[in-house]
Amino acid sequence: MSSFTDYTENLVLNFLLTANTATRPTAWYVGLFTAAPSDTGGGTEVSGNAYARVVTGTITVSGTSPTNATNAAAIEFAAASGGNWGSIGWAGIFDASTSGNLLAWAALSTARTINDGDVLRIPAGDLDVTLT
Repeated sequence: MSSFTDYTENLVLNFLLTANTATRPTAWYVGLFTAAPSDTGGGTEVSGNAYARVVTGTITVSGTSPTNATNAAAIEFAAASGGNWGSIGWAGIFDASTSGNLLAWAALSTARTINDGDVLRIPAGDLDVTLT
């Protein structure tokens, strides 16, 4: 992922540098976008045609300068059903399966058009959040 959202940056700063309460997410979900989100949120998340966010499963963190967090197992979305999802150009990590807060987002290295019956998979080690 290339960018933390303003929500995430505020959460981190409150946790590290104040005595304010910062509630840590307990699960993380990957969502897909047909129009780019930004650090303030927004974008156009896919909806309908059997689309649903997918839980990330185990995330592993390793390295220093950069430090990298990545998915330990493949993330697989259900097949598009009843219609197309369109051209998927961005992915985001959320703190809830629906609604919730967008935590981080990035453009995919290659946009992919998902038509009826197609499945989008993110292989293990390919969903990266990097801090330098």
